Amino acid sequence: MKIVTAVAPVNIAVIKYWGKRDETLILPINDSISATLSLEHMCAKTSIVCSPDLTETKFWLNGELQPTDSKRFQNCLREIKKLVNPNLEYLSWNLSICSENNFPTAAGLASSAAGYACLVYALAKIYEINGNISSIARMGSGSACRSIFGGWVRWQMGNTTDGSDSLAVQIAPETHWPEMRVLVLVVNDKTKTYSSTSGMKTSVETSTLLKHRAANIVPQRTKEMITAIKNKDYKTFAKLTMQDSNQFHAVCLDTYPPCFYLNDTSRAIIELIHFYNQNKGETKVAYTFDAGPNACLYLLEKDVAEVIAMINYVFPPTSLKSDYFKGDTVPSKKLDEEFTEVLSKHCQPEGKLKYVIYTRVGRGPKILLDSQDHLLTESGIPKFL
Repeated sequence: MKIVTAVAPVNIAVIKYWGKRDETLILPINDSISATLSLEHMCAKTSIVCSPDLTETKFWLNGELQPTDSKRFQNCLREIKKLVNPNLEYLSWNLSICSENNFPTAAGLASSAAGYACLVYALAKIYEINGNISSIARMGSGSACRSIFGGWVRWQMGNTTDGSDSLAVQIAPETHWPEMRVLVLVVNDKTKTYSSTSGMKTSVETSTLLKHRAANIVPQRTKEMITAIKNKDYKTFAKLTMQDSNQFHAVCLDTYPPCFYLNDTSRAIIELIHFYNQNKGETKVAYTFDAGPNACLYLLEKDVAEVIAMINYVFPPTSLKSDYFKGDTVPSKKLDEEFTEVLSKHCQPEGKLKYVIYTRVGRGPKILLDSQDHLLTESGIPKFL
C-alpha cells in the first residue's frame, strides 16, 4: 500500500486563457500568464491510496463520489502512466482518491486549476515521476498547468498537434516581487450559470473579437507583461492586467449568445478601482475577473491598509464576523473625512461582498508528510464523509 497527500494552489491569470484549438488535448489559442496564490489560504488537497486490496478505482470530490470514467480524469491517469516504469509492482493496482477545496468550487475562483494540478502532482508522486508534468495537468483543466509552478507562470500555447509543447514555464519565483499582495473579493460563491468550458467553446465558434485578440493582441501583450513582471514595473503590470480582463469580458459579450460572468457588484468594483487610482494620481490597484463575478485585486503591500478600509466603507459587510476576512492578518487604517466624502457616491448596500481573502503570491504544489493530513484511511476510505 502507498499513500500520498498533496496540496496545490490557485492561480489567477493576468493574461487570460479563453479558447481552445483542440478540445480533447485542451490546447489554447493563445499564451496566458498568471500568478500562483499562497497555499496557506486557497488550495486543493488530494490524498491517493494505491493498494492491491482495492477492487476498483474510486474518486471523491468535496465528499461526493465522482465518476471515474470522465474523459479528463482518464486522460490525466493515462498520460501519467505512460511515464511510469512498466516494471513497477503497483502500476496495475487500483486507486482511492479523495480531494477537497478550501474555497468555493465552480464559482469562478480557479477551483478546477488547483484540483487537477493537485491530482496530477499527487499521481506523479505515487508513481515516482519527476520532470515537468504541466502538460498532463493541462489535460484535466487548461489553467491547471500553471498551478504546477509557484510565482509567476506562463502557459505557452505551443504549435505541435500532439500538444507536447503546450506547457507551463515559470517566469519568476514567488520571492521575486515580495511587495505584491492580492485581495480576492468574493461577490458570489455559488456555482456559476455558464461553465468556462461551454462559454469558451461558444466563444471560439462565434466571437470575431476572440480571433482578433488571439492573433493580434495577446502575443505583444504577453511580451510586455513578462517584461513588467521581471522589472517589477507595477504601473505597466496593472494597466495590462485590467485591459486584458476587460477584453476577456468583451469577448464574452461578443459571443453569441453572450455569456455573462460579471454582475452589478463586479461593475461597481471596476468603477471604484478606476476612481481610486484617478483620485490618487497614480495606479495603485489593478483588478482582474476570471469567468465569474469575483474580483482579484493586485496591489503593493504599502497600499493594502487604505484599500481595505476603502472597500469596507464602500461595500460594508452585514456584520464583521470573525470569518469575513480570511488569509493574512488585515492591516487597519482610518480613512480621512475628505476622502470618505468623495467616496460616498460609490457606496453600496450592506452585504454585497460575501467575504474577503487577503493573500500573496506563493509556491507551487507540495507533499504533506504528516499522516494527520491524509483525507483517506490506509484502506482507502475517506475519513470525513
